[in-house]
Amino acid sequence: MKTNANSLNITRATLSIALTTLLAACGGGGDGGSSTPGTSTGSTPTTPSQTVTGTVATPQYGATSAQLAAFNTLNQYRTQCGFPALQENTVLDQAAQAHATYMSTNGVVADSETKGNPGFTGVSYQDRAVAAGFPNQYVGGVSGGYYSNASLTDAQYGQQHVIGWLSGVYHIAAGVWPSSIVGIGVSKTLFNGYPDVRASMSFDAPKTMSGNMPLTFPCQGTTGVAYSSNGETPTPPNTTGAWGTPVAVAGNPSDTIVLTSGTMTDNASHTITLQLLNSATDPNKLLPAFEAVAYPTAPLQPNTPYTVNLSGTMNGTPFTRSFVFTTGNVVG
Repeated sequence: MKTNANSLNITRATLSIALTTLLAACGGGGDGGSSTPGTSTGSTPTTPSQTVTGTVATPQYGATSAQLAAFNTLNQYRTQCGFPALQENTVLDQAAQAHATYMSTNGVVADSETKGNPGFTGVSYQDRAVAAGFPNQYVGGVSGGYYSNASLTDAQYGQQHVIGWLSGVYHIAAGVWPSSIVGIGVSKTLFNGYPDVRASMSFDAPKTMSGNMPLTFPCQGTTGVAYSSNGETPTPPNTTGAWGTPVAVAGNPSDTIVLTSGTMTDNASHTITLQLLNSATDPNKLLPAFEAVAYPTAPLQPNTPYTVNLSGTMNGTPFTRSFVFTTGNVVG
């Protein structure tokens, strides 16, 4: 997705020395505790085929906004790896913006909201979408917060939120779920004189994709991804601190993906055995059956190519994937 080698590369020097990125606990499902498409914390949802209003052919976000930068960054990465591009949905925008504002108002980074708190519009992503006028069908999402002791442009904040989400073992779902529409909200306040930025994305239910399933992110030729990440809630299994670039493997909603082996090898022939996580082995029960993740339990090196070799099964049929991606000089 990165057609310009510098377009997504925010360096540590730019971000300065005091840096905090927090990811809320959804992993893409985020509907108040369930990550299974079609479930709801409210009334029975309608089917994903129901007509959805508010979807626009071209994004309506401001030209220099964090929302547009996040939208373009995510779609660049998704489409490079064969995942469908997302379209903006203005109703989901309202729901996502309400949640971003709620997080700023209450000083939290979370997927859910607490009834009675200022700015409450719904407990789950789906509840908030319905409150904004979206059909009562499955809606998932990701949320996060970002703070540094330097003021970035709005576009850089949007890029950094996406880079942060894609570096999360659970939040990488934003890059690989086969959804078709998205809503984005961003709220910026000040803390100790510097911007404290909260952001949220809401996605519709997974749809059927075409292509050589399963797909991966990163994939062959991906560049600029975070080499190190931390601050995800819940903490990824078997990590005691920061971890390295995760790789997600995803199929269609009816598929079951299981990873059986995975390694990363750098350009000095150092091989890293990856932690494997499938829906059946995920202790947090956030990964759906159609997604699996392999990740190094310690940070990688910045600006370094890594060769990935994965083996697994999709619906019981073996598959292998091998490709090279390159980290950027950025943390998630």
